Amino acid sequence: MTTTTTMNVATTATQLCGAGGAARRRKTTARLDLRWARLLRLAVVSRVLRLVRDQLLACSSCGGCGGGGGGKGRYRRLGPPVVHGGGAAPSPVVKDDDAGDETAGDGEDVVSLKVSLLGDCQIGKTSFMVKYVGNGEEQNGLQMTGLNLMDKTLAVRGARIAYSIWDVAGDSQFNDHIPIACKDAVAILYMFDLTSRCTLNNVIDWYERARKWNKTAIPILIGTKFDDFAQLPLEMQWAIVNQARAYARAMKATLFFSSATHNINVNKIFKFITAKLFNLPWTVERNLTIGEPIIDF
Repeated sequence: MTTTTTMNVATTATQLCGAGGAARRRKTTARLDLRWARLLRLAVVSRVLRLVRDQLLACSSCGGCGGGGGGKGRYRRLGPPVVHGGGAAPSPVVKDDDAGDETAGDGEDVVSLKVSLLGDCQIGKTSFMVKYVGNGEEQNGLQMTGLNLMDKTLAVRGARIAYSIWDVAGDSQFNDHIPIACKDAVAILYMFDLTSRCTLNNVIDWYERARKWNKTAIPILIGTKFDDFAQLPLEMQWAIVNQARAYARAMKATLFFSSATHNINVNKIFKFITAKLFNLPWTVERNLTIGEPIIDF
């Protein structure tokens, strides 16, 4: 009797242990299912966020992101010079004049170049960009709060080059745009008003912010409003020229004085960028004459 009772108790204990083990396995399986469900939801959310980010960062060629007037959007995310359609990048020939570039027609091979403009408010960055892009259809761009993008495609001796120009507003509240504007840029234009010494003093701050996100872009220092600068007393011009040249040397940048109003050195700056990127001869001479638009490299 005792033996039978013992066996019954053992059998009952075994069944209870088995039931407990099964319950634990079910709980473990449920936890794993819940974990996988969370991971799947996270992956879906991450993918959606990436898609939204990509839409904000760029406007595809068929997305219709024209700025006003229902213009055709022509923006895309750009990296270093890349030729679409295979083959080596064409080598355009750069002239030394400041005439406008020939607008490119349709074709397959396009070298895409991203250029960023940084500097204080009210120094003429947008005027400089509009002067280069022109007032026609190509001026249609993507405009966000604190960020202005314009696109220009041109032909240089058979090569088609697409410049995507990113203009960051100078207010400190828009500094969050600096990383996206500088990333993948082949050249960064640090701009200041030649008639405002404080905007020149702030150039180093802009340079240091940009270098955190892009250390390979060609640095170019540009003094704007040369037409107004030329009216200043010679001693003041001399002081600003010396300071600007010192900053350019510290930044290892090329220095240009320009005027969007009179189209002084605007096109030359982009021809200089093209020459540097494709290792082409640069024929414009250095000009250090006070009272004339400075070019120092």
